[in-house]
Amino acid sequence: MLEQIEQVLEEKVRPELARHGGGIKSLSCEDGVYRFRLLGQCSGCPSADLTTENFVAEELMRACPNLKQVVLVRQVSDLLLDQARAILARHGG
Repeated sequence: MLEQIEQVLEEKVRPELARHGGGIKSLSCEDGVYRFRLLGQCSGCPSADLTTENFVAEELMRACPNLKQVVLVRQVSDLLLDQARAILARHGG
């Protein structure tokens, strides 16, 4: 099932997230539960839950009928942390 998920991600999800400066990383798919992390600008976005519910889960559930649940694992990306550090450094923080 993970191969099928990755195909949907490549064709439909990643291009859309990339338009917003983000991405998606698959973490696991066990017992019909797919877990992923958002990357880049999407990782800290206040709309991450809506992105998951209305876009990622919808696309994956449509293409993978055996999928039971799509779960966003929250974690701040290294890229976002580096951007925050750079901003703080510029402002003497």
